[in-house]
Formats: sequence, structure tokens, C-alpha cells
Amino acid sequence: MNARPPALSIVRQLLTQRATELGFLAPERTEVQADAAIEQLLDREVVTPEATDEECSRYYALHPEQFSSGDLVSARHILFAITPGAPIPLIRAQAEKVFDEARAEPARFAELVGRHSNCPSSEHGGNLGQLSRGECVPEFEQALFETRATGVLPELVKTRFGFHIVAIDRRVPGQLVPYEAVRDRIAAHLYAAVQEKALKQYVQILAGRSGVQLPGVETPASPLIQ
Repeated sequence: MNARPPALSIVRQLLTQRATELGFLAPERTEVQADAAIEQLLDREVVTPEATDEECSRYYALHPEQFSSGDLVSARHILFAITPGAPIPLIRAQAEKVFDEARAEPARFAELVGRHSNCPSSEHGGNLGQLSRGECVPEFEQALFETRATGVLPELVKTRFGFHIVAIDRRVPGQLVPYEAVRDRIAAHLYAAVQEKALKQYVQILAGRSGVQLPGVETPASPLIQ
């Protein structure tokens, strides 16, 4: 069995101690019993409110890019591939040098593709065709769709394959999905975010009471948690 990271072991110990204090857990217990007692403890002591309809609709209004379907982009790229043992700092430095050239003279993009790109698409000017969400690795997809910019994007894109200089030639925006169709998804997302914050606060308070310092976590001096 793999050992838990130190911070997780400390958190589990704090939760187990609290569950024992409240009588949820006997001093002699199994791992399974401890897990069940911790769940019971958190259900009782960490209250996570459900998101209201107003909060969900506000999130929907502020993040329309997350709720559109059918977005399309026509893109080209120059890939500086990373292979096992490759000198990454040198590759990045070369990518940044060519990136500066592409930003300064976008009309030379095809020329720069032919001279520098390690992708088979270099035979076609770096053209990746028309792309939709779900067709690329997440980090590349994020660069393509979480902006409305066209032309050479203002930053290098780092993926598992290497460094990319990306040019967006055309965007076809998708249709906004109706609020009613995504309301439950938004509520679940907001609930999970609030729950994570509440759990962190609860553990911080337990650590403060016990005089325990969690690595990288500041423990509050007092207050109660609702």
C-alpha cells in the first residue's frame, strides 16, 4: 500500500480524533470504520448550502463561454516538439524567438512553419483544419476556445507534445445553451466549490485547536464554522 502524503495523513488524523471525541468512532477500529465515521462527522459538522437559482443564473450570465455548443475554429500552428531527453530550455528559447517573429510579421507564418515546425501539418502550412471542442488535448483546446482572439495568439501554448505557436484564422461561434438545460450542472459545480472551501476551513480550525501546522496552510486563531 502506498503511503499517504504527509499533509493528507495529518488531515486524516485530525478528522479521526474529532470523530472519536464526538463518539462516532471507538478507540479500537478498522480503516473502514474510520472512513465511515469521518463521513458521518463531515455530514454533521460541515454544512454546505445549495446554490440558489439567483447564484446559478449569475454564474451562467458571467461565463457564457462555458455553455455554448458547436464553437469552431480554423487554426494553424508551429510545433516545437519535446522528445525524451530533449533540452527543454533550449527548445523553449527557440520557440520564443520564432514566436516573436510570427507576432511581428504574421504574414510570414507559413514560411516559419516550413522552417521550424516538427508537426506533419507543416507540409500544409501548419493547417489543422476546422476544430471543435473535444478534438484536441485539454491544454490546446483551452488556448483555442477560452479566448475570442484571432491571428497569432499572444502566448506560446505548452502541451504534452511541446511548444506551439498558434494562429487562429477564423472563428464560428456556437449557440448558447439555454439556462434551464445547464442549471443543474451549474448548481453542482457551485456546490462542489463551496464544499471544498468549507472542508478546508474545517480542517484548518481542527488544526488550530490541536496546535498542528499543516504544510502550506495557515491555521486561523479562532472562529467557528457554520
